[in-house]
Amino acid sequence: MIDYKELYLTMFRATEKAMNILAEAQRECEELYCEEPGDQQEREQ
Repeated sequence: MIDYKELYLTMFRATEKAMNILAEAQRECEELYCEEPGDQQEREQ
């Protein structure tokens, strides 16, 4: 018999890992963006 609970939990864990990877990438990009030299007004345009 198919263990639907295990299927669900496997998918849930993988989804959570993917979300954490994306969130970390976003944080890294934001840090890189903030470190770039330049005028703040140029960034907003």
